[in-house]
Amino acid sequence: MGGDHGPAVTLAACRGFLERHPDAQLLLVGAPAALAAFSHPRARVVPASEVVAMDDAVEIALRKKKDSSMRVAIQQVKDGQAQAAVSAGNTGALMALARYLLKTLDGIDRPAIASPLPNAKGGATTVLDLGANVDCTEHHLLQFAVMGSALVSALNNEESPSVGLLNIGEEVIKGSEVIKKAGELLRFAANSGDLNFYGNVEGNDIFKGTTDIVVCDGFVGNVALKTSEGLASMIGGFLKEEFSRNAFTKLAAIVAYPILNSFKNRVDYRRYNGAALLGLRGLVFKSHGSADEFAFGQALNRAYDAARNNLLDRVQARIAHARPLLVGIEAPAQPLEAAVT
Repeated sequence: MGGDHGPAVTLAACRGFLERHPDAQLLLVGAPAALAAFSHPRARVVPASEVVAMDDAVEIALRKKKDSSMRVAIQQVKDGQAQAAVSAGNTGALMALARYLLKTLDGIDRPAIASPLPNAKGGATTVLDLGANVDCTEHHLLQFAVMGSALVSALNNEESPSVGLLNIGEEVIKGSEVIKKAGELLRFAANSGDLNFYGNVEGNDIFKGTTDIVVCDGFVGNVALKTSEGLASMIGGFLKEEFSRNAFTKLAAIVAYPILNSFKNRVDYRRYNGAALLGLRGLVFKSHGSADEFAFGQALNRAYDAARNNLLDRVQARIAHARPLLVGIEAPAQPLEAAVT
């Protein structure tokens, strides 16, 4: 029921998803009248009388709309009726409801939003947090690193994915006090075998693919996400504009089209749609609100892969191993190496 387009997009994506995955089943949560036209032997409707609007305050979703499709969908996960919930609705409401109903895992203070962003290597760099937590401590950043490692390990079959800490420079002496302390914790976690910590990375490293995972606070992560989404839109707009100009620019556009179109497809954020809400006692995935059929289908695919690859168990196992660090034990001071000129 959520997102900018509602059932017009989500139901078409659901049908395609069921065709691609003959072992999957779907619970379609929402107003029965809006979902009545959908019929499939591996899908059934779970009724909900209310919908959380995209502009609803979190308090309304939590306290007033207690039979919203979003809340009922997350309840299916809590009750064990579903292995994952997927929504294109209000992000703040989804996070609040998921945290309220599912609770956080032991050792995790705050859930984080994690999603892959396209990189120059033809793959993707997983970045977290992407907007759930604006102000973070060094321990929150360590928790994000542990959860992100579990996510990439489960979905990409990488036993020890590399982790970078987003900073204004690679040197350990740079950054705010929180970033410096986070770096110390991450290095200590690496020495303890909890992480494959690469070190500090800069913003361009996200798109270069320097590390598999980049950890940052939610403010910075959300800016990076919007930048990535805008890049594909800009290229698409450029191609459309050049084809509409004079004969010379049309000819130049035709020559360059295969390369530019290939690049546009590579950085198309729709391919990477479906952000995981990590740190909860259940799997919840957030689709972009403006997602079309293809993009929402990608979010369904990511939720399916997470459930099939036991993401929740892997996150719990990594958290249990790293728990002495996650609950606030300070890492021992380590000498800083600096070259002074």
